[in-house]
Amino acid sequence: MTVWTDPDATDDQTPAGRFWVTVTPEAPSVVVAIRPFDGTGVGRSAPASAVNGDNHRHYAALLLDHEGRYGVHVAIDGPSGEAAVDAYADATYDLRPRPILMVVFVLPFLLAGFIWGKLLIKRRMHGKGAK
Repeated sequence: MTVWTDPDATDDQTPAGRFWVTVTPEAPSVVVAIRPFDGTGVGRSAPASAVNGDNHRHYAALLLDHEGRYGVHVAIDGPSGEAAVDAYADATYDLRPRPILMVVFVLPFLLAGFIWGKLLIKRRMHGKGAK
């Protein structure tokens, strides 16, 4: 069994902590549970649903309401019996900038390129006129 996670914390109550569980052999029942290590907040759990009807791959989304380390417990009930895996994940806020800010960040480079190109053309035109 493998557990993949994208532990994004949110303040707007959206379940942005994403967990993917891959199980061999297939398992019809997978439950993902989390609890904060620091003792603040509450533990949460959710059944992981099969991805595209494939009982080898499961997905669950849970609310991580603050940054920090969370304990992750995955319980599986399949044809071979019950199994469990314990791990941890470090939740952080999604720090990618908004798309409009990308324009602000790229604009100085575009402006510098435009000025540099204009100077190159002016220098070339001046060089042709001198001959």
